[in-house]
Amino acid sequence: MRPESRRRLLGQAAALAGLGLLPGAGLSRPPVGRMAETPFALGVASGEPSPDGMVLWTRLAPRPWEMGGGMTPEPVAVGWEIAEDPRFQRIAAGGRLYARVESAHAVHVEVGGLKPGREYWYRFTAAGHRSPAGRTLTAPAPGDRPQRLRAAFASCQKFEAGYYTAHRHIAESAPDLVLFLGDYIYEKPISLEGVRHPPIVEARDLDSYRLRHAVYRSDPDLQASHAAAPWMAIWDDHEVENDYGGDQDRRDADPAAFLRRRAAAYQAYYEHMPLRRTSLPVGPQMQLYRRLTWGRLAQIQFLDARQYRPHRTCDAAAHGREIPAACAERFDPARSLLGAAQEAWLQEGFRTTRARWNVLAQPYLMSPLKTAEAEVSNDGWDGYVGSYRRVLQGWRDAKVSNPLALGGDIHSFVAGDLALTPGGRPIASEFVGGSISSLARKDALPAQGFRDNPGLKFGHREHRGYGELELSAAGCVVTFHAVGDAQRRRSPVQTLARFVVADGQPGLQRA
Repeated sequence: MRPESRRRLLGQAAALAGLGLLPGAGLSRPPVGRMAETPFALGVASGEPSPDGMVLWTRLAPRPWEMGGGMTPEPVAVGWEIAEDPRFQRIAAGGRLYARVESAHAVHVEVGGLKPGREYWYRFTAAGHRSPAGRTLTAPAPGDRPQRLRAAFASCQKFEAGYYTAHRHIAESAPDLVLFLGDYIYEKPISLEGVRHPPIVEARDLDSYRLRHAVYRSDPDLQASHAAAPWMAIWDDHEVENDYGGDQDRRDADPAAFLRRRAAAYQAYYEHMPLRRTSLPVGPQMQLYRRLTWGRLAQIQFLDARQYRPHRTCDAAAHGREIPAACAERFDPARSLLGAAQEAWLQEGFRTTRARWNVLAQPYLMSPLKTAEAEVSNDGWDGYVGSYRRVLQGWRDAKVSNPLALGGDIHSFVAGDLALTPGGRPIASEFVGGSISSLARKDALPAQGFRDNPGLKFGHREHRGYGELELSAAGCVVTFHAVGDAQRRRSPVQTLARFVVADGQPGLQRA
């Protein structure tokens, strides 16, 4: 798409999104009055915190397991309010907008004018009903030095594979942030062998992607996690199609047909996440990489590792996603997992950061992982070695303070150190926080992984769960929380492992 055409489409899309913020603007039919059922069956959420505000989200869908969520085409007036106390006696802001069928009756409220570095509570009203309340936070002011940041990080929540006990535990812990690192939904037809059975249709068009998101969002534990703290989310592949990259997936030979599918998936993703209008999709394009600054304590850079990559590395020699480690193509420095523009943006963040801790939030294990058959995956950083090396060199050359990487994807808990040579001096530490419910693959963490991959220090694939990151001036503490059995409701959650990284001392230690 030509740059001027994209700018014009972006302007039109932003203008249409803005109509929802104006009472009565652009209404083509009279709005709905009262509804018999509560329209808030998907709960509420917040995200994208800034020093003066955040995004508040809900979607009206009284019957989430139906196409269209049980809504008629008419617009619905939605009121919102945000307060300084959980009893809503000190209202800080409020307003009204319209939920429309064109956006699946989802609303995104970008709140501003609030105080930095404090808690708030919010709720919605619509069609004679009031939503549950949610807790959220503003980020500290840019020059502030907060004492700590505590964030849960999670990924991979296949609905039918298990229950969301990990999300219930996240909600009960009331973190400052939830970082979701990919595979929020799974697009495939549903297996009848799972512990619960959402609609079996595969998500391939806008209606079916909307349905899949709504079914996932109907889970009360996931709703509680969204309502407990602001979220920052990125995607991996299953939000669209398994192992896709750029304009290619493993099944659709026609890039144009796949991009139509990607456009539908991106639209549904935006509709169900508390994202700003800067992320509003334009066809199959969506701006998802971005930064979050938490005063002078932390900068978190969120990566999009799917949209901009070239076709798969060494595909002619691949066995599924595994390729020979010696394949020369994966070392080609011109091949980028992130694309040139995103890499340049990332390096700018390295050069300009003033934060004590600098976190990379992305979907994968970054450390090289070679199997006993001398193979690696071509689906993540191992397929794009030049990108991996440029990240580590950027941290080193810019003298970035305390770099860390968080990841997901492999349905295992992993901790390790990142270096430019195997077993070399650590430049950063990385942590992969298991999976919420998706079961581990037998090849997710090979038994010989620690022998052949000296950067890995810890691995566990038997349990589901999530990670917790706590940053302070003194150091970083990462805790892995494991669910006893994700296929059993209300299974207990226990501490699996804990690690520390001292301020100014690269390399993790077992706590």
